[in-house]
Amino acid sequence: MTAKQPGGTPRGWPATPTAGVCMHITSLPSPHGIGDIAEASLAFLDLLSEMKLGVWQTLPTGPTGFGDSPYQALSAFAGNELLVGLQPLMQEGWIRKEELAPLERLPRGRVDYQAVNTLKWPLLRLAAQRFLESAANDTALGAFHDKTGEAWLDDYALYRVIKRHHGEISWIDWPAPLAQRDPGALARFAAEHERELAEIRVIQFWFERQWRALRRAASRAGITMFGDLPFYLAYDSADTWAGRELLELDEDGRPTRVAGVPPDYFSDDGQLWGNPLYHWQRHAENGFDWWIARLEAAASRHDLLRIDHFRGFESYWAIPANAETAREGQWCAGPGDALFDTLRNALGELPVVAEDLGIITDAVTGLRQRHAIPGMRVLQFELADPGFSPADIAEDCVCYTATHDNDTTAGWFSARPASRQAAEAHRKARRNALRLSGGSAQTIHDDLLKLAQESPARVALAPMQDYLGLGSEARLNTPGKASGNWRWRMLANQPEAGRVGEIAAAISACGRAPG
Repeated sequence: MTAKQPGGTPRGWPATPTAGVCMHITSLPSPHGIGDIAEASLAFLDLLSEMKLGVWQTLPTGPTGFGDSPYQALSAFAGNELLVGLQPLMQEGWIRKEELAPLERLPRGRVDYQAVNTLKWPLLRLAAQRFLESAANDTALGAFHDKTGEAWLDDYALYRVIKRHHGEISWIDWPAPLAQRDPGALARFAAEHERELAEIRVIQFWFERQWRALRRAASRAGITMFGDLPFYLAYDSADTWAGRELLELDEDGRPTRVAGVPPDYFSDDGQLWGNPLYHWQRHAENGFDWWIARLEAAASRHDLLRIDHFRGFESYWAIPANAETAREGQWCAGPGDALFDTLRNALGELPVVAEDLGIITDAVTGLRQRHAIPGMRVLQFELADPGFSPADIAEDCVCYTATHDNDTTAGWFSARPASRQAAEAHRKARRNALRLSGGSAQTIHDDLLKLAQESPARVALAPMQDYLGLGSEARLNTPGKASGNWRWRMLANQPEAGRVGEIAAAISACGRAPG
């Protein structure tokens, strides 16, 4: 089949210069310990409209496991059950008002994941049991299961319930018949735990229904929903357990090689991520069916998608599974044009943006440009280059002040690196920031917002923390830090009304207001 030629822009790409925000859904204000995709998200859409922001980039919304990272999801298709809004379930009669009281006592300024898991999961299961006992569960739920059951939902429900009954340990450590997916063992387990499996299916049905309502509300408000698609799968995930033939795993299901990146300026040993690698030859032999299904599912929830670690499609760093550091890896060819040609033939123009940060070769840039995929620029990184000019930023990219992996702009500017070399480089970047923005240390968050918004980039984004002018105490994630990430939450009284007006006026002044 001959591939359709890519157009000039991806599907979902804003038609005019637009400003937006990067905000993890867990970080939204809510009375139940964690942001949700119902009332909390709908209220956030209203706030974005007031601020004249036309793009909302969320982080991945899959169910999280150990470490709470949205980039190590337990499924590439399922939604995070902890994001299901409880207020609609109460309004429908599946939850009683008094049952919400324990969640309402949780912290408002941070996510206590252990407490949220302990309190919210039993409440969701109780609500699902009531739903299943009612006479109102046979049509819409049945249609949802017909559409998703064989594709991913049945395997995901089995994975979650088996995992629960084995103390949440990784699937590789389950009893061998379950870990190796013996058909008889799986059938017996499913028969013994049918009610628990049904609960998972109901909660996923609720996630999908609430997300559809959010997507419709965003469309009515003229706000682009910009999702995030991790490149690799988590080893401990339903996808790895159920689809090991598409990964570089041995007969027992253990990785033979794993993912990472080679040594660079930031790390002498490189980064050893540990995710299993894709068996790209088998993906190609299957017509990239799994990738078509994955992108189609993600695009059904979002207008636009950022693909993390885009360079892995051109070439990826493969590290022996027994290696102690990433130094022992080697570059291997990725699927390249063949994958994107196949995706376009199946799905039409692709609604994707490439995360092309770090050391990017001409080959990676060529792959991105041949398929009309915009890239990314991050001011905190760009300002380290004394020759950087905002005017050099391309129109076909998303310009960020910072990402979820960076410190906030205020925190970054006030940082004091420990090493002499890093401290000198940081001083130069700070001087560059002040020179290019014409701002000051006190206003640096607004100065870089303006720098991004006045750049040629079609989309200018910033974390919510930068719109609020917060320091390092509000940092969402520190790469390499084992715990304490993904916890920051915005308070219900943020931003103040005056600040909302300032942001709206600034966005209007630079010509990025919707309409």
